[in-house]
Amino acid sequence: MKQDTKISHLFIGHIQKTWPDNPPSAIQKTRCTDVLYLEKTGFRRDQQADTHHHGGLDKALHQYPQENYMHWQSEFGNNPQFQAGGFGENISTEGLTEKDLFIGDILSLGQAKVQITQGRQPCWKINAHTHIKTMALRMQETGRTGWYYRVLETGNVKIGDTLSLIDRLNEKWSVYKTTYARLNRLITPTDAKELSNLTYLTDNWRAAFLKMAQGEFNEDTKTRLHATL
Repeated sequence: MKQDTKISHLFIGHIQKTWPDNPPSAIQKTRCTDVLYLEKTGFRRDQQADTHHHGGLDKALHQYPQENYMHWQSEFGNNPQFQAGGFGENISTEGLTEKDLFIGDILSLGQAKVQITQGRQPCWKINAHTHIKTMALRMQETGRTGWYYRVLETGNVKIGDTLSLIDRLNEKWSVYKTTYARLNRLITPTDAKELSNLTYLTDNWRAAFLKMAQGEFNEDTKTRLHATL
């Protein structure tokens, strides 16, 4: 199984009033060919509008595989957002997907070092951005969400740098398996308990898995997935 690849695209964004009657967003990102400095909270020149759900130490960077866009093209047809950067990610690559990487994986990213913390939890902004009402739901149902990193060591990153696995601390819970279980709530209480104790996972997801371990599988996702524009 391949465990390294080249960074083909890097993206940064600025907070914009994208939708007149809704909160601002930084989902519309621009490809950057400059050297970017990666801080603990993300690329120095990148912005997040909703810092409660995006960004922060445990979700400093988002990576999305280009292979997923090929899947969406086959399902929905051509869409201007079905290309690198189209879902607001910071890093775009080919050759590594949610099934190749695991929660807790430590990777070199240019001069920096990062660790996978969780999959993305898609929301209504993806629907608005793509003009597909079921886009966030389909990302959730398929586990094709991409993943987040925390930054262990800061440093410069540029297009063409290698993204390479340094250490695998968990060999059971891939990004795909973990994200699918979290978002679709299809998991045994025993496995949910195991994930609630996985220290590399974000606190919010560990808390969610603890609820599942205790038999609480219901979760209201209507607002997150289907908010009206």
